[in-house]
Amino acid sequence: MELRQLIYFTEVAKREHVSEAAEALHVAQSAVSRQIANLEDELGVKLFEREGRNVKLTPIGRHFLQHIELALKAIDYAKQQIEEYLDPERGTIKIGFPTSLASYTMPMVISTFKQQHPHISFHLRQGSYKFLIEAVKKREIDLAFLGPVPTEEKGIRGDILFTESFAALIPKDHPLSQKRSIALSELRHEPFVMFPEGFILRKIVEDACKQAGFSPIISSEGEDLDAIKGLVSASIGVTLLPESTFYETTPRYTVKVPIELPLVRRNVGIILPNHDLAPSVNVFYQFVKQFFAMLDRYQ
Repeated sequence: MELRQLIYFTEVAKREHVSEAAEALHVAQSAVSRQIANLEDELGVKLFEREGRNVKLTPIGRHFLQHIELALKAIDYAKQQIEEYLDPERGTIKIGFPTSLASYTMPMVISTFKQQHPHISFHLRQGSYKFLIEAVKKREIDLAFLGPVPTEEKGIRGDILFTESFAALIPKDHPLSQKRSIALSELRHEPFVMFPEGFILRKIVEDACKQAGFSPIISSEGEDLDAIKGLVSASIGVTLLPESTFYETTPRYTVKVPIELPLVRRNVGIILPNHDLAPSVNVFYQFVKQFFAMLDRYQ
């Protein structure tokens, strides 16, 4: 079994078309077909079946693909480590982050890091809470910023970097907009604008409302912060958001009001796989811990 065969196999599986795979690989179609046939002969099974001009994975082919994708990622990771041991200051770091950290925390961290390590590059991927955890486990990304930091996930470890409170965002003409702070129970009859089911920020807000003795009336949903803030600006409802999402500005026609009871908070941190880090990733990881420790010291 050759590495070339596995690369050809995954490309054909992804495109479901031999000629398109050959074009992407910059090789002749006959070469791809021959290597796939050799691989099938060696394994003693059919990995593809023809459907007109296309090909589809057989059930055993789908099973084989899952393992080969992991193997190829491990090989790429090994090559990356060798390259970075030769020059840790010229690696590429793959980082994941949620939408709630996109506008302030991520730009602040990366821009400061780049001042000290200008030749290390980044590949950034925004995603949901569950997606980021799985992406770290599968080595699709090197590390991820998350809030809250998961504590019972196998295959990963995490460090808490800071803790932040949530505040209510309400329309400017709302009767509660003039108050210096509110109890969450004062919003029990208000329509809420929330992230969809499955988003961690929605769960935090729902749990807080439950603690305050009510279930929120969800009138609208948005998949990103701009959409949610825009809906509140349009007086569609109220919402609860982490303080870091307000660092730049509070949206027009809205007011941010602190919540005094119950105290709604989340920790924010970084998660990594349990295996050893590539040199450039470790440089960034150590920087992040020191950066937030220093911020905490001066707050």
